[in-house]
Amino acid sequence: MIFKKVILIKIVVLAALVIGVQSCFVAKTYKRPHFEETQNLYRTDRIPADSLSMADISWRSVFTDPYLVRYIEKGLENNIDIRMAIQSVLAAKAYAKQGKSGYLPVVTGNTHTKRSHASENTQEAARLKDLGTDRFDQFELSSLFSWEADIWGKIRSNKRAYMASYLQSAAAQKAVKTQLIADITTAYHRLLSLDAKLKVTEKALAFRRRALETIKVLQAAGRANRVAVGQYAGQLHQAQALLIDLKANIFRTENTLSILLGETPKNWKRSHLKDERIDINPYLGLPALLLRNRPDVIAAEYQLVHAFELTNVARSNFYPSFTLSATRSLKSSTFEEWFDASSSFSELANGITQPFLNRRKLKTRYEVAKTQRQRALLSFKKTLLQAGREVSDALYAYQAETEELAYHRREVEALRQAEADSKELLDKGFANYLDLLTAGQSALKAELDLIDSRLRQLSAVVSLYHALGGGWNAKPEHWGTHDAEIE
Repeated sequence: MIFKKVILIKIVVLAALVIGVQSCFVAKTYKRPHFEETQNLYRTDRIPADSLSMADISWRSVFTDPYLVRYIEKGLENNIDIRMAIQSVLAAKAYAKQGKSGYLPVVTGNTHTKRSHASENTQEAARLKDLGTDRFDQFELSSLFSWEADIWGKIRSNKRAYMASYLQSAAAQKAVKTQLIADITTAYHRLLSLDAKLKVTEKALAFRRRALETIKVLQAAGRANRVAVGQYAGQLHQAQALLIDLKANIFRTENTLSILLGETPKNWKRSHLKDERIDINPYLGLPALLLRNRPDVIAAEYQLVHAFELTNVARSNFYPSFTLSATRSLKSSTFEEWFDASSSFSELANGITQPFLNRRKLKTRYEVAKTQRQRALLSFKKTLLQAGREVSDALYAYQAETEELAYHRREVEALRQAEADSKELLDKGFANYLDLLTAGQSALKAELDLIDSRLRQLSAVVSLYHALGGGWNAKPEHWGTHDAEIE
């Protein structure tokens, strides 16, 4: 009874000591850094201050093609990079759970038996012989309770460091998903553009076959020569070679899409380039939203948080640690008396450990932790600047390609009309074969350029989607609120 009172008194004294020194809390609280250089990231004044950000729009709202949606879903489920990222998140989550258990005591159990035989030429052997035995047995069953008070915030900082590492992995997984969606969409749009080029080239090929037959008839009538026939034949063969090249590119792009989807190579069903719609306004949102939505920015900040908290841990190692331990054991020299009450043994201890000289290890760890924190800070700043550049580039590219696309459409209309007029004039004898040859070549090139321009416009939207973070949920202002995610 007296022993239990002593234990209770010591626990109360230690708890009072813990409360009394809380004012000396060493660990600092993380605050998001402010960078003046990242205030005007986008180089555009077309962003209204009161609008919904495109960064908050899901990929399902940006990419609405039913085939593309199906392929993105398949890729998110099957892609090997995604599955590898999930394993990294699970490992980080396990460490985060370990960090949350830092406040709990350590309880261990131990049992062992021991038999010792003394040398016959020692006094110990003589004493054992007087006892009628030649050996010594020992049976022990013990349990140890140990608990460290988090006076200086070391355990809390360790917990937050593990949590930051987990959330960094989760953000990195979202970054992998965003990149995958962008890659699948880019490959799909490239297939649509190649299909469109293939269709245009097949039409041009059919037209050039008819034109070659026409010029041969004109040659027979004395209205054209062998040079004209050779040039028309050259144009026909050029279109045939282009057709083969387009089919080879389609084949390779389908294989690329298959790898992204985690499937064996095959032909993938798809819609048409002319049916692709962009029903979003890319000039939406505030630059500050980039901090909340882009996974690599979030991951870079959590890397900074992780380094910050480890600096807290390294600093707290300079201060004394307060521990409370208790041992309860059963010891006996015979198995029959092992579990008797007389074999019971208890011990309670508390202590303060203050490091003085440790071969400079503690100071080195602290200095290294500070340099790693500064490196993480610079990495975070670089990630922000890089993100701003990518968004700025994507916004400008979309604007430029939209304007360029309009001119390419007018160019195609004009050259198609010129080709038709040249053919009509040639049939009536008011133009020569060179006019039709040049008009046909120019019209084909313009149509292919129009398709490329449309592809670049779609690619700019994909780049903007990727640069703004992929439409994942925004990160709360205080990262510590994610503690509830680990159970």
